[in-house]
Amino acid sequence: MVDIDLARQEFTDIFTSRITRQGADKLLEYLNGSDFFRAPASGRFHLATEGGLCQHSVNVYKRLLAVVKAEYGENYQSVVSDETIAICGLLHDVCKVNFYAVDYRNSKENGVWVKVPYYRVDERFPYGHGEKSVFILSQYLRLTAEEAMAINWHMGGFDDRVRGGSFSLSEAYAKYKLALLMHIADLSATYLDEER
Repeated sequence: MVDIDLARQEFTDIFTSRITRQGADKLLEYLNGSDFFRAPASGRFHLATEGGLCQHSVNVYKRLLAVVKAEYGENYQSVVSDETIAICGLLHDVCKVNFYAVDYRNSKENGVWVKVPYYRVDERFPYGHGEKSVFILSQYLRLTAEEAMAINWHMGGFDDRVRGGSFSLSEAYAKYKLALLMHIADLSATYLDEER
């Protein structure tokens, strides 16, 4: 279970203290007016519960900060800014805003059929995953190339483009180290910090 109010407060505190770029206030306004803070992180895997998306975003931010520090040491800020870490970690999954809807399916419990709720995908803007997050964020913030690549390729080998045969992922990881670190942070949060 996610403490929605606590996760929202932690997200907002990190966002407002780290992200100062022009448009950040409008982006936070957009998130507050959406289902971002109530949405699940997934439909049936990690944090498939109310508030899961916000909690996952905080978890990925913390993991990304840790892997960047591990890679570059205490002077990591000379390589990757705290603002970039916050943008990538907190906002990599904005593609899931207004993405899930609660529906009901039949399930047999104690020999009786009952309707149980579940999250189904209700895609309104089929633009992809990481690339959709980049598109949405670009409506509010001017992203650096490094940030765009890290968010775009955070799914790694799970990205549909890669599964379709694209070799762009390996090119991106070779040229933009933050993209690889972002994928590691997302995997770590998903499989080490979160319940399935």
